[in-house]
Amino acid sequence: MPARASSVRTPTHHPRRRFQLHLSLSQREEITFYLFLIPWAIGFVLWTAGPMLASLILSFTRYDVITPPVFVGLDNYIKILKDELTWKALKATAYYTFGAVGVTVTGALTIATLLNQKLPLLSMWRTIYYLPVVTSGVAVALLWMWIFQPNFGLVNNLLWSWFHIKGPQWFFDPKWTIPTFIIMASWGVGGPMLIYLAAMQGVPTSLYEAAIIDGANAFQRYIHITLPMISPAIFFNVVLSIIGSFQVFTPAFVITQGGPQYASYFFVYHLYLYAFNYFEMGYASGLAWVLFIVILGFTLLVFRGGERWVYYETGGGA
Repeated sequence: MPARASSVRTPTHHPRRRFQLHLSLSQREEITFYLFLIPWAIGFVLWTAGPMLASLILSFTRYDVITPPVFVGLDNYIKILKDELTWKALKATAYYTFGAVGVTVTGALTIATLLNQKLPLLSMWRTIYYLPVVTSGVAVALLWMWIFQPNFGLVNNLLWSWFHIKGPQWFFDPKWTIPTFIIMASWGVGGPMLIYLAAMQGVPTSLYEAAIIDGANAFQRYIHITLPMISPAIFFNVVLSIIGSFQVFTPAFVITQGGPQYASYFFVYHLYLYAFNYFEMGYASGLAWVLFIVILGFTLLVFRGGERWVYYETGGGA
């Protein structure tokens, strides 16, 4: 006898409901943004903000690494202002910065202008000019030390061979020390050059075509179109060059050790001596904050001046 269909109970299936958030596209993008931001934020707190805060606290203490810090208030800053070496270091660093920024910015702009032309082996030239940027600072310092060696260096040998001119003592003459370091700064034009090249290739060709129709020659097109259009890149490179030049350290440490006669006694070298030779960490932390304030002041000045000569298509200022 066949079983009645009505008496057979089929098992009831309850499909497992999947937990699903109904988020809009913008909300998903926002969550993704914060997920990618978290590693950077952790690194910033651990390796930048945290050490800066610790340095600020230590600048109000007397701390020799071995014994616990002792709070001394503003004594370190008063000592910094009264220290003659601090002012010498600031003077040498400002002199170097003024020359190095000029050499770097104008040199990189000139090379970028040349490499923006239709030249043979263009990729090779761009690579050659950029290679020094990825070279170790110590190796570069040793190379330049040999180039400017007074007795058997390359430059003095060429000066004597070609012009019968006896070259200066370069790093060993207080009058020539900073100018020689400024010449060395030309070694780092590859980075800014690359930024200028990218900016130049972003200038709309329609502007040049309109200028040609109006009768503008190549020089006029460069002055009135290229330079204004790449002025944000020039501004960017000026700011980075100022910040980098004020922190110059490796050449003075490797080549001159701050000499001769304190001619290359740069501020970071001054800071280094107090931190790692004399172990006055509190004083060195105060020096670091003084340098930070000086760099911030110069950077703000450049930003203030940039409002007059930096051109933005959106109409915003620097």
